[in-house]
Amino acid sequence: MEILTTTPFGSRPVTSGILRNAAAARAPAPLPHAGKWGLFRDLCTGRAAFGLSDRDLTVLAALLSFHPGDMLEDGAALIVFPSNAALSERAHGMAESTLRRHLAALVRAGVICRHDSPNGKRYAQRGAGGAVARAFGFDLRPILVRAPEIARAAQAAREAAARLRRLREEVTLLKRDAIKLSAYGSAQHPGDGWASLEARLLDIHRRSRRKADAAALAALRDETAALLREIRTRLETMEETGVIVETENLDGSDGDSGRHYQNSKPDSHCLEPCRETGRAAPDVPPVRGARTDAEPVLPLALVLKACPDIAEYFPDDLRHWRDLCRAADTVRGMLGVSPDAWRQAIAVMGHPTAAIVLLCILQRVTHIRSPGGYLRSLTARAEAGEFSPGPMVMALLAPRRAVDSCQPAPG
Repeated sequence: MEILTTTPFGSRPVTSGILRNAAAARAPAPLPHAGKWGLFRDLCTGRAAFGLSDRDLTVLAALLSFHPGDMLEDGAALIVFPSNAALSERAHGMAESTLRRHLAALVRAGVICRHDSPNGKRYAQRGAGGAVARAFGFDLRPILVRAPEIARAAQAAREAAARLRRLREEVTLLKRDAIKLSAYGSAQHPGDGWASLEARLLDIHRRSRRKADAAALAALRDETAALLREIRTRLETMEETGVIVETENLDGSDGDSGRHYQNSKPDSHCLEPCRETGRAAPDVPPVRGARTDAEPVLPLALVLKACPDIAEYFPDDLRHWRDLCRAADTVRGMLGVSPDAWRQAIAVMGHPTAAIVLLCILQRVTHIRSPGGYLRSLTARAEAGEFSPGPMVMALLAPRRAVDSCQPAPG
């Protein structure tokens, strides 16, 4: 196909970028052919190296759809010439002004080239046999020329994502060990500085929930590992001095379904439900520590969907309400909730409902100044019949609500 010009139509000036991209498009292709959608997927993966956004790639996908066949072949007709209306339709109805902006971004990135006609329209001229002899539109050849570069960028992006994923896994595993060992040590000997260690764990958890690059995650991993070593050293010292006293079959074997936990009501257990009743009548206050045969109104799966952070510490264990209670007992100390505040919340709300509330607090911990004080406030409202955890859970399921929307409304 004959190509006559690479300068832009109208008032758009010639720039060094246009000349550089035009020269690159005329360079020999390192591959004689390549699958256009495979190249597109690689470009999506490595788009950061080319400065492209997802909307830019939406327009590129629309352009590629106008090229017949699945292969980009060197020497073949690689110029597509759709009208703005046709291109907008395949770009999911994108506005023409937005379309022009993303086309310009693709040209700047060097993945397409413009070949403008004398009047700026896009069209093709065909020869006697019906083949395209000359076309004016967008040249897809730069994608074929840069195929090895696109593949390298995609591979680098995959490796960076894998490193980031491994770092996040390491931070999560270290945090889980630190939280559980700290809870164990605090239960064995409540004093001895465990509160300060749990406060440091809470700070690490708050920072780990933010988006961080590999360097920040590596620093967080090292900090968590150092804290974990400190916790293990303290536990070893407690064992050597005889502070830790072995108890017999407190937690049960792997096959047992029961779990041990402390509660201010000796006849209640982790399966004891708490019915969500909303606002109670003023003359009928809720009964503290009351037993009921019904489970919480909120489904467990819904609670876990709204509070996914708890899965960092118990990925496979949260199948029953008793598991949720056990998880809440473990992370309670990390959130800075005192044993007294936790016992009071369980006595007023019931263990499963208190666990739901604590998971909601964990999910929004970066926005709550004092988790322990917040729990006490909710406990007081529950005792007055003015609190239900339903609005908290539903607020967490609504991604576009304001941060303080997790504050429960009365009733």
